Amino acid sequence: MPRVTNGPATRARRNRTFQRAKGYFGNKSRLYTAAREAVERAEKFAYRDRRTKKREFRSLWIVRLNAACRPLDISYCRLIDGLKKAGITVDRKHLSETAIHDAAAFAKIVETAKAALAAK
Repeated sequence: MPRVTNGPATRARRNRTFQRAKGYFGNKSRLYTAAREAVERAEKFAYRDRRTKKREFRSLWIVRLNAACRPLDISYCRLIDGLKKAGITVDRKHLSETAIHDAAAFAKIVETAKAALAAK
């Protein structure tokens, strides 16, 4: 009975790892063990930071909205409360973009939120 090895699958697995490690510095792109460890670490950080990025951007939008609201005599939390009471469902990303690129439209949104706060 011939001796069976798993050579093709092993080579394919190693090649996949080296493809992912392409561009890494030093032995991390040349030696399999070092490349595998570097790729695993990189994938762990990529997975974690895809979630962290969402948190950081939401925080950025909130800071921008607060900065845009203050000159219009309203705070961020009052703006959001007023928008909910007015039934306006615009997310923070689009509100932030509106505040940056179209100040007149943002001022109208703020006025609507203020009116809803005063009415209720």
